[in-house]
Amino acid sequence: MELGRRRSFRNLATIFSFKFLSLCFLFISTVGLADDGLLRHHRHRTVALRTKPGNHLQLRPGAPFKIALFADLHFGEAAWTDWGPLQDVNSIRVMNTVLDHEKPDFVIYLGDVVTANNIPIANASLYWDQAISPTKARGIPFASVFGNHDDAAFEWPLEWFSAPGIPQIICPVANSSCPGKEDCSFRGTQRVELTKSEIKQNVLSYSRNGPKELWPSVSNYVLQLSSSENPKSPVAFLYFLDSGGGSYPEVISNAQAEWFKCKTQELNPDSRVPEVIFWHIPSRAYKKVAPLFIHKPCVGSINKEKVAAQEAELGIMKILVERPSVKAVFVGHNHGLDWCCPYKQLWLCFARHTGYGGYGNWARGARILEISQQPFSIKSWIRMENGHVHSEVILTP
Repeated sequence: MELGRRRSFRNLATIFSFKFLSLCFLFISTVGLADDGLLRHHRHRTVALRTKPGNHLQLRPGAPFKIALFADLHFGEAAWTDWGPLQDVNSIRVMNTVLDHEKPDFVIYLGDVVTANNIPIANASLYWDQAISPTKARGIPFASVFGNHDDAAFEWPLEWFSAPGIPQIICPVANSSCPGKEDCSFRGTQRVELTKSEIKQNVLSYSRNGPKELWPSVSNYVLQLSSSENPKSPVAFLYFLDSGGGSYPEVISNAQAEWFKCKTQELNPDSRVPEVIFWHIPSRAYKKVAPLFIHKPCVGSINKEKVAAQEAELGIMKILVERPSVKAVFVGHNHGLDWCCPYKQLWLCFARHTGYGGYGNWARGARILEISQQPFSIKSWIRMENGHVHSEVILTP
């Protein structure tokens, strides 16, 4: 009996290894096609790689600034199964489609980049690197904000405790896109470590570990979008806030709200420059404007679930609605929602579920933002994985 069980486990390990090698080949093929696309579609793009961290982006002369939002990619979902790694390959395909159609100037990863609670390895940043690979391959700068799954503790699957037991764990090798064998554990990578790894390995990254006094909330920072004529002349400020979850409660704290208030007074005291806000989990204000059916003034295409809001409202929305310069807030988290609705003088928008990881079978895509300088405007639409475009809306008067 014992010999039979050992043989069964060895057979499982062999099958598991073969599956990962097959998926590795498929992943390389997918990314390889993306690199070919880079040569075909992005010869016109000249990227000045930064040699030190910066917080300024700049419009190109005579062109609007285009941003792609990739939300809820959930890389590493069910990483030990057949299904999980294939979803990562599918997510790569969605991002390739969006990037090749839109050719954005900037990409924002809007949280839940990885499903850390499903990743049985010591370093979730290896999956994080896979998630940003299509953007990085095209030389497009990017930034990220954390979601509730990005540093969640590993959850042991119940099926591992039935025969034939825990499967052989095959972990991604560092500096490789392929899974391979190495020692690994079940301790996830925390928020600070994820950001440090992203910044260290990618000169294209504009992400930041925010002020230490706000930790465990980490991804709190601001980027200035500057005029094409004068890098010191701001066209808009892009604010990133950590909405929690995972290793601590799902909330934007009062301390974060006060930090935002102080930062806006420092950078934009007269509210002259427009401000755009990004975080992952919707605030409770989203519940107030959630439509029963999508109709004007709301714009969108799917409204398939209730808003899963933060655990509490601790001041950030009051500050936002009192600032006429705040034009819109963009969130992810709800995979079955993609609408934008007005709330007082600003807009509350969902992105579009981009990744094949996570719940829901709705078609994938990405929300696109286009910021123009003269006159200032923010236009948005959704680009789907099949290339179609819908839900265009102007988010400024």
